[in-house]
Amino acid sequence: MKYCLRCCYPENARPAIIIDEEGVCSGCRTFEDRPQVDWNEKRNQMKELLDHYKKLAEKNNANWDCIIPVSGGKDSTYVVYLMTQVYKMKPLLVTYNHAFNSKRGIRNLTNIVDKFGCDLLRYSTNPKTAKKLSRYMLKKVGDITWHHHAGLMTFPMQTAARYKIPLVIWGEHGEGFLLGMHNLDDNVEYTKKHRQEHLMRGFEPEDILNDPENKDITRTDLAPFFYPSDDEINSVGVRGIFTSNFDPWDQIAHTEKMIKEYGFETFQNPEHTFNLYASIDDHAERTHNYLRYLKFGHTRCTDHASLEIRHQRMTREEGISMIEKYEHLKRPKNVDIILKFLGLTEEEFVTSIDHLRDKEIWERKSNGKWELLDWIGNHINDSGIDDVRLPIKEKWKFLKTPVSPTTRETKNTGDDEELIYL
Repeated sequence: MKYCLRCCYPENARPAIIIDEEGVCSGCRTFEDRPQVDWNEKRNQMKELLDHYKKLAEKNNANWDCIIPVSGGKDSTYVVYLMTQVYKMKPLLVTYNHAFNSKRGIRNLTNIVDKFGCDLLRYSTNPKTAKKLSRYMLKKVGDITWHHHAGLMTFPMQTAARYKIPLVIWGEHGEGFLLGMHNLDDNVEYTKKHRQEHLMRGFEPEDILNDPENKDITRTDLAPFFYPSDDEINSVGVRGIFTSNFDPWDQIAHTEKMIKEYGFETFQNPEHTFNLYASIDDHAERTHNYLRYLKFGHTRCTDHASLEIRHQRMTREEGISMIEKYEHLKRPKNVDIILKFLGLTEEEFVTSIDHLRDKEIWERKSNGKWELLDWIGNHINDSGIDDVRLPIKEKWKFLKTPVSPTTRETKNTGDDEELIYL
């Protein structure tokens, strides 16, 4: 397997990454362009756009001038801060409750509503439906969080059409931010096509309903995943934008501002990554990324290390050390929570995605066990690394929220140990 000589991404990173003749990936190359962007001009474009939609919302007699999809995570917290405190928007916050919530995620979501004085609309899928969809998509695409992503990326658009709110504001578009699939001048927008290509794993609700293998998932179960029709979108003029098009996105700097000024709550001792700010809001994310590891041999810790390298806060060697500590051949204890919820044994869970393993990185031995053929640790001394290395500008570090009687965590995992459905 070929790995980027600057960060830690392998060439099988999804949905697409390109490693050039110098051994540097497309994500790193796109990141190189950030200093050349006139971000002040970008912010002016953002203000003009928001002013326009304030007027359009007023024309539509809408009670809110935009929708911000939220989860209780770091990115949505920052977007709400930016829109309410900097740009003086009046958003309706919309969340899709996937039934995998952590106590910490609920506290952070409540904090957003309280600190920024926003209204919140919450669609809660019942646990039985969440279980059905998770088990179905586990077998189909090796993803127990399909309904989470599909709901969070669809229900806000349904809401925009229903309440005649013309603008939906997202955080960053990950495929461009991490993998360099888009130029910084592209100003990628959120559309039905974008959703289909990057977020739905190739499945629309109609595909599930028409699948002969589907035995118990109903149209009602799939209600929050049907994208509004073109007529519904056009009649309101709904538009979806990404804040990262107009803001020099830095998840760490943004989150630390939210911690210091608005009470965002961090992990204490995460088992899946060194990043104390990521995947806080739900339990399933760690299992989701474990499945990603079983398919492709890397997971979120690789994302986090690569970003820190690009921000020039971490060396490649430090990144590999973190991957070895948190990711390489590691099974999160958190998986047990999800197995119990889904009613699956470890064997049922793992073997269900055997057909999805990347055979370039995994090999099945004669005893039936899978062996990882390669990982970034085997490439710590590859030729050409020093030629493309970035100098360190500052040392990586993370703030940790003080533990109080109301935020005290269990001793075993450093995290909540139960799912919160509502």
